Amino acid sequence: MSKIFDIWSLAMPFREKSAWGMGLLFLAITIWFIGATQPLNWRSGVAPPPAGPLMAVTLFSIIGSIVIQSILAGSSPREANAPADERERQLLTRASHLSGLVLGAGCISALFHYLVHRSGDTLFHIILLSLLISTVAEYALQIVYFRRGHG
Repeated sequence: MSKIFDIWSLAMPFREKSAWGMGLLFLAITIWFIGATQPLNWRSGVAPPPAGPLMAVTLFSIIGSIVIQSILAGSSPREANAPADERERQLLTRASHLSGLVLGAGCISALFHYLVHRSGDTLFHIILLSLLISTVAEYALQIVYFRRGHG
């Protein structure tokens, strides 16, 4: 098992490992959130989407991020403390830019939904779901860009 970890750690830069860990965390959180809130069953005016999953998303995001980053930083502290080089900064910036477009599209969709249905609860949950999806998209794009070797 340690040989697999050694090969994995040699094959990827720290920020790519971080993107994998955080991307998988936020993918799991997003899938769970969709299942817990069942957005396709939201009915405007009948009942607001459940608020409990919001607290769970927040806690899982914070605790999971701390655990993942601590493990990764402990496995390669020198790499974790090193600033991003020029290539990495370009990759991270491009992934961030495109995920911002995903977030913007989700927020605009939420606003149009609000104009039609007048449900502030649903507006809030759609924006939260858009934030989760854009976060997953950002980490997925980082992985793709690191694998391709350029932005």
